[in-house]
Amino acid sequence: MASGTGTQDATYNLISVLYHALQGAETYAQYASDAGGDQDLSSFFQEVQQQEQQRADRAKQLLAQRLQQGG
Repeated sequence: MASGTGTQDATYNLISVLYHALQGAETYAQYASDAGGDQDLSSFFQEVQQQEQQRADRAKQLLAQRLQQGG
């Protein structure tokens, strides 16, 4: 089924996940920097940043596969 954008919902959803994961990774990197000397907080924010980056990488792989297959 196509969304209001004319793209398939799954494709749109992958793009959305990719975008939001990258935004999250960027935000969490800033949070880690803002944590200053608090190693527990800094480590936590770095951990969630890496998780978001992995999520973005996986979404990018899936999106590339779908686009190569024509949809």
